[in-house]
Amino acid sequence: MNPILFYCYDAYCGWCFGFSPVIKKIATEFPHLQIEVLSGGMILPETPVHISTTAGYIQKAYKTVEEYAGVEFGKDYLWHINHPDLSDWYPNSEKPAIAMCIFKEIYPENQVAFAADLQEALHIEGRDLTDDESYKHLLEKYSIQPELFYERLKSEQYKEQAYYEFALVKQLQVTGFPCVLLQLSETKFHLLASGFTPYDQLKPRLDKLLASLT
Repeated sequence: MNPILFYCYDAYCGWCFGFSPVIKKIATEFPHLQIEVLSGGMILPETPVHISTTAGYIQKAYKTVEEYAGVEFGKDYLWHINHPDLSDWYPNSEKPAIAMCIFKEIYPENQVAFAADLQEALHIEGRDLTDDESYKHLLEKYSIQPELFYERLKSEQYKEQAYYEFALVKQLQVTGFPCVLLQLSETKFHLLASGFTPYDQLKPRLDKLLASLT
C-alpha cells in the first residue's frame, strides 16, 4: 500500500490552529502524499458546557501558542475568551467534525486546507462552530450547494462518520492534538509529531521515513 499521512486534529484545538501553517506547508511540499485529516472529538460534553469553564485557561495558553507557533488569534475570538460572562458560546467538537466528513467526501484532496479554514473561522474570525450559519462563507469559498451541505449536516450518516473518526483516533492511541502519523502498512503506523512540531523538525522526519520505503 502507498503510505498515508494521518493528521489528527480538532477544530477547537488552539495548538492545532498554531500547527495549521505547518501541515499546510507539508501538504504543498508533498503533493503526491495522501493526507487524511481525522477529527479527534476533543470537546464532547454530554450536556453543553459554557466557555467560561475554560476561558481562564485559554487566556494564558493562547499567548504560548502565539509565541511558539508564530500565529495570531483574532480579536473576535479573544473577545469571547476575555469576556466569558458576556459570551453565548458552548463549545462542542461534533458539528465541525461532521462538516469535515461532508467536505472530505466532496473534496478529498483539500482536507488540510478545509481543516485550516475551520480553525481560522473560530480562532481568527470568532465564528461559533456550533452555529450552522458559521459555515456559510466556506460553502461560498468552495462552491458547495448550501441545501446539500445543511441536509448532510443534520443527517445521521455523517454524524456516524464523525463518531467513527473519534473512535479511530482513540484506537490510534492519540492522546493529544495535533498529532501526525504515517501509515506504512495495514498494521504499521509511525508517529511523526505529537503536539505542536515546527516545520523544520517535521519535514526531515517525513523525508527520512519516505526515503526508507524506496
